[in-house]
Order: sequence, then C-alpha cells, then structure tokens
Amino acid sequence: MDKIFNDIANLIKTEDRRIIIGISGHGASGKTTFANKLVKFIGHKEVNYINTDPYIIGSNLRKYTGLNYKYKNKNHHYKMTACHPSAHNLSALERDISMIKSGLNFYTIGTHYNKSTLISSQNKVNIVEGMSVAFINPNLFDIKIYLYTDGQTEFDRRSVRDVSERDTDINYLKQSHEERRIQYELFMHPYHRNFDIVLKSSNEEFLVEKSNFRQ
Repeated sequence: MDKIFNDIANLIKTEDRRIIIGISGHGASGKTTFANKLVKFIGHKEVNYINTDPYIIGSNLRKYTGLNYKYKNKNHHYKMTACHPSAHNLSALERDISMIKSGLNFYTIGTHYNKSTLISSQNKVNIVEGMSVAFINPNLFDIKIYLYTDGQTEFDRRSVRDVSERDTDINYLKQSHEERRIQYELFMHPYHRNFDIVLKSSNEEFLVEKSNFRQ
C-alpha cells in the first residue's frame, strides 16, 4: 500500500493540474479507511474530500423497490440495496465532479451524519470516495481505486457495527447480508474492471490484485 501512496504522491508533484482520485467498493470493504489514510499521507489541508453516501437514495425509499434476479440458477426477490446502480443519484455526482474539473467552488451535500464542507478550487487534490464512484463515467477520474473483501469478512464487520452499535437483530442482518452480497456480486463487482488499482482487504492488510498505475 505504501507504494501506491508514493506513486500517487509523485503524480501529484509532477502534474500541474487538478487531480481527481476515485475510491470505491462495497460496504465494509475498507474504502473509507484507505481514503482516510491517503488523505493523511497527502496532507489534510491540500485535499478536497467528497464522501458519496449522500448521493445514495435513502433506504426508506429503496425498501419499496423490489428486484427480481437470478443467482446460481436460483430466482431471488429482494428490495434494492445500495449495490445496484439505480440506488444512486449518478447524474448529480457527475455534475459535481465536472464542477471540480472546471475549477468551481461548491459545498458538499449536508446530512444528519455528514456536515456540508467547501470544495475549494485552491486545492489541487480531490478524493471522491464511496459506492457511487463505481457506477459513473470512469473518465472523470485520473486514478481509480477499488476495494473489496470476501462475504464472511464483510458480514463480520457489519455485525460489529450494526448489532453492537445499532441494535440490529442478528438473524435479520444475516438474511439481508446474504441478499446484499448477491446483489453486490451481480450488479456492482463487475465494475471493478474499470479501475486502475484493485485491492482485496482483510482485517490485517490490503492485497494488490491489479495495478495499472500510469504516471
């Protein structure tokens, strides 16, 4: 991972233009941890940071959208999860990234869990992190990084958060996780081919599966 950070830092130093870095992956893939480490490595004061969670349609609306799909020769029906492209306001995100490329200042979307912050044209480096990144035009980014983990690791991470912190029933979580993971495999994971760097994360490390980094 240090090599990836150093390669990105070298690109930033050698390029006299705005750099836009897209970081994506499923929930609990380690993408936010990776992004935060990258921000710290580059220097907080020099980076614009956009978390794309506010571009995801709220779960209170998604629960009314049922999907039919087939996985391993078995028919499934379940509510739309954030692993499906239609669960994201992609045109709004593409608009905001285009504003960055044009050197325009704007404020991020404010929510109850994430306050609005200024995206300043004075900052050369821009990190856009979240699931939505996987589904938009890859040509909007200079560097694209995708993270994922296996289903059991994702479930273990979600269990710690949702059961202990949000008092979610473990049996409900298990069922929802199984369908969420299937939707991930069908509707999101194929987009990893559009990324320059693919990392498989575990609790201990990031394994580089693909690195087509070009300076």
